[in-house]
Amino acid sequence: MNTVRYSQAVVLVLCTALIGPVAAKPRQAHPVDLDTAKIEQLTGMKGTLDKAEHVFKVSQPRSDLSVTVAGAKIIPAMGLTSWAAFKPAGRQVMVMGDLVLQEDQVNSVMSTALDNGIEVTALHNHFLWDTPKVMFMHIGGTGDSDTMATAIGRVFQAIQSTAGSKSAAPSASMDVTKTSLDSKAIEVIIEAPVEKAGDVYKVTIGRTTKMAGHKAGKVMGVNTWAVFVGSNEQASVDGDFAMQEPELQGVLKALRTGGINITAIHNHMVEESPRIMFLHYWGTGPANDLAKAIKSALDTQKTAKLKARKKT
Repeated sequence: MNTVRYSQAVVLVLCTALIGPVAAKPRQAHPVDLDTAKIEQLTGMKGTLDKAEHVFKVSQPRSDLSVTVAGAKIIPAMGLTSWAAFKPAGRQVMVMGDLVLQEDQVNSVMSTALDNGIEVTALHNHFLWDTPKVMFMHIGGTGDSDTMATAIGRVFQAIQSTAGSKSAAPSASMDVTKTSLDSKAIEVIIEAPVEKAGDVYKVTIGRTTKMAGHKAGKVMGVNTWAVFVGSNEQASVDGDFAMQEPELQGVLKALRTGGINITAIHNHMVEESPRIMFLHYWGTGPANDLAKAIKSALDTQKTAKLKARKKT
């Protein structure tokens, strides 16, 4: 009898060693509980909890703005409220939000978001014929609850501190028809051909994607471009970056670090593969400094591609 039991025990040990415990289940991370009081404290805003979706949302109506659309008065309840929503994501929290900004607030608030680990995912208008002009910046992020709430608090503080500042718009007093900058220097910095296009100098770098299974590239509009005008000492640059999604944050940070203003972030196509995001920008300053900022942003795209390849 003891021999039989012993034999059964040996078989059980061997089976366990070979295939593992039959009843064992993989450990799952317990979802974090939202500390709504702490989120309110760190963001500096009151919020509401949606129990059905387990999302806590803080809001800041832009009641300081007096906006008209085609002459009609717009109030915060009609889409002029900045907000951020927090949702558990495993042991972390996911944040999404939408910020209502005056034009002269966009880039300073964007830099605050990027510097504090918040991603900027879109920048565009929601209205036409609005006075004053209002832009909307969509944000997101995932991380420790306190870290995310603190970051969102700093973003909303940046909105408040710059509200109504009416800072002077960037300006560049120049005659485009008298552009005299050194295009060769720009070409060396950016490491891409510079072409004379009428009165301006233009760099165009193609990307590729597929639409309905067909290749679309540089000439179809899937490209990064930069147009330079002015002189070596005082120039302006405007253009468009074509990026895959993982490249967006790096390009944003590089351009903002280089003093380039971001004017829009959006898509130009639907159902393309891979997905391509587009970022429009404008900046002024010495031509070589502007070219270096563009090159820095281009370099971040290469880094993002290398990281993506390593993951696969």
